[in-house]
Amino acid sequence: MNNKKYTSFSNTTVELNENSLIMAIESSCDETACSIVKGGREVVANVVASQIKTHEKYGGVFPEIAAREHLEAINVVIDEAYKQANISAKDITAYAATVGPGLVGCLLVGLNAAKTLALVHDKPFIGVNHLNAHLCANYLDTELKPPFLALLVSGGHTQIIDVKSYSEQTILGETIDDAVGEAYDKVARLIGLPYPGGPKLDKMAQDGNPKAFILPQAKVDGYNFSFSGLKTAMLKLVKSFDGKELPTADLCASFQECVSKTLYKKLKSALEVSGYKQVVLAGGVAANSEIRKKVFSFTDEGYEVFAPPMKYCTDNAAMVASCAYFNTNTFDDINVEVFSRVK
Repeated sequence: MNNKKYTSFSNTTVELNENSLIMAIESSCDETACSIVKGGREVVANVVASQIKTHEKYGGVFPEIAAREHLEAINVVIDEAYKQANISAKDITAYAATVGPGLVGCLLVGLNAAKTLALVHDKPFIGVNHLNAHLCANYLDTELKPPFLALLVSGGHTQIIDVKSYSEQTILGETIDDAVGEAYDKVARLIGLPYPGGPKLDKMAQDGNPKAFILPQAKVDGYNFSFSGLKTAMLKLVKSFDGKELPTADLCASFQECVSKTLYKKLKSALEVSGYKQVVLAGGVAANSEIRKKVFSFTDEGYEVFAPPMKYCTDNAAMVASCAYFNTNTFDDINVEVFSRVK
């Protein structure tokens, strides 16, 4: 790990070690989460309050309502985390929270809660980048260490990242338009699947023929991605049925095959150049069955593949605590502000 020292409000210096307990809060979107992680890897408490049922009626996350629900849940998840770990505030080494990217009103709830805890208990505060945290979900309950190549797939981001060390990362390629998660949600809505669309499309695809429809894979330079053309192709395909019953399962399977193939090809190309033997899958869409299957197929080629368990793929605070511990592009300024887009 990076042995960076952190300072509390009374100027007490704290150096993180394998016994350090970090309490982290995640509230970037529609999950209010609090976790306590020991040494960046051992999860001793993990609490998540989901808002999926609240937002189902809107077909997506309604930011103002999400922020209000975070306010209602934040103290509950913090108290429950202490209970699960059977510890008190005096045992916590440092407090952390997601700073961004995310919904500003939602981020503020978690950030202010973590800052307040750090101030009241005179402990260091560590701000965390949400995307870096997704990568760090792979450190939980594993012995994974850099260097490795990572494929990050989430609702708003699709990136191939060269992780040289815990704190040194380079984005080799990313989407130039829609991210994978966005494409899934938009196509799911197009064919009439309810929110959250991505997981439901994945489930429906299990009963379909992935070769039923041949869909275009965008030709983009380097390791970048583009999924807007695929989305348009799906729109034209759906319209071609002109009111007839849609072969929903086949549409889902064909779309999923196209997306997963595109990701596989780009990642394979980057791996061959990098020389790394470790490959990591991260982000909310890392829970997708076909994407996981294709990435794990790299084990047949001699690579060691890592992907978080399902509970650590979607937004959670355990990954935030791990990120804070490993000092992966973190912020230790108490005056740090939230941000909605990637910094």
